[in-house]
Amino acid sequence: NEAVWRILSFPIHERHPTVVHLAVHLENGQRVYFSTDNAHAQALSPSPTTLTAFFSLCRDDIFAKTLLYSELPTYYTWNAAAKKFQRRKQGKVVEGHSNLYSTNALGRLYTVHPNNAECFYLRLLLINKRGPTSFQELRTVNGHVCATYREACQELNLLENDAHWDTSLADASNTARPQQIRTLFAVILTTCFPSNPKELWEKYKDYMSEDILHRLRATNQNPDIQFTPNVYNEALVSIEDICLAITNKALVQLGMDAPERSANNLFDCELERETHFDINELSTFVQTNLPKLIPEQRIAYDRIMHAITSQNGGLYFIDAPGGTGKTFLISLILATIRSRNNIALAIASSGIAATLLDGGRTAHSALKLPLNMQITETPTCNINKNSAMGKVLQLCQLIIWNECTMAHKKALEALHRTL
Repeated sequence: NEAVWRILSFPIHERHPTVVHLAVHLENGQRVYFSTDNAHAQALSPSPTTLTAFFSLCRDDIFAKTLLYSELPTYYTWNAAAKKFQRRKQGKVVEGHSNLYSTNALGRLYTVHPNNAECFYLRLLLINKRGPTSFQELRTVNGHVCATYREACQELNLLENDAHWDTSLADASNTARPQQIRTLFAVILTTCFPSNPKELWEKYKDYMSEDILHRLRATNQNPDIQFTPNVYNEALVSIEDICLAITNKALVQLGMDAPERSANNLFDCELERETHFDINELSTFVQTNLPKLIPEQRIAYDRIMHAITSQNGGLYFIDAPGGTGKTFLISLILATIRSRNNIALAIASSGIAATLLDGGRTAHSALKLPLNMQITETPTCNINKNSAMGKVLQLCQLIIWNECTMAHKKALEALHRTL
């Protein structure tokens, strides 16, 4: 059938109507393509995009001033060579404009994920605001220039209210512990993108900080201590830690004020993560299970522990069939080191493997491995020497990488270079 269709020169496929992709970017945030010859010129005067050309057109063309960004391709064509919009010369005559033509062409703005907050709200304004002449005018509402595109969206009532998240937090405040409420709030911030997170915080900050206040009263033996900015700040630090673990975003990137925290606070947080284990419980675990090791396990255990105590270092692979006690041996080694109040870092190539180890984390999360290891010749972990994780690695006596054979070889090389 297809052969006959082609022989008779019938159309094989058709795209209708025309769809024109329209750029969405922040001010001076467009992509700039350059070579060694024109780098300086492109830096001084980047080529116009469809968005900046739309602003220019709205300044010069009265009719364009009445259009939404997405409506522009209906009446104008994009001249890729000249980098500007031009009125269509064919199509249906627009009523009241004898020299203006329209077609059924559609404009489609590139999608923007809500995680890219300001660009997301800029796109929302472009969808709803007619004829802006600049980025500044785009965020101007009733003569007032808003500080952010998000604020402009709120002034124009383009954002949903937070009644659903308010109800969720209200229910949690009646039944959940403060730590659970903080976790819920962090999940709402990172995955639900509330319109006004600061208002939710102000409304429920007392519920999120009750355990901190209780601890402060108990420490000082003073039941009259009330909520203070420091108490709220500690709660915000806890919430930010959860947000960083979920999406690697700080509160300031999620529409909240940044809590005050020093480098020592960051270090304490990472150090606490690796030293919060119950030493007495670990010692009991070691004493109970060490005699249970079979000869082959005991050889591996003694050799690794000797390398640690003698500070000779080394690289060891534990390779054995499934069900032979590899995880049991690894758990015992971790418990031995931690029972001595030392640091042992447990990581794995996958989340499932990480859950098998006490205090386990994925390698990408713990070591800040780059995502583009395949195209990077000499990848390294995104860990600064003086950072919190950098200090932990310096104090660490042992790094156990579960299922390391499942990781890209450059991941191991990245850790080696970092160390």
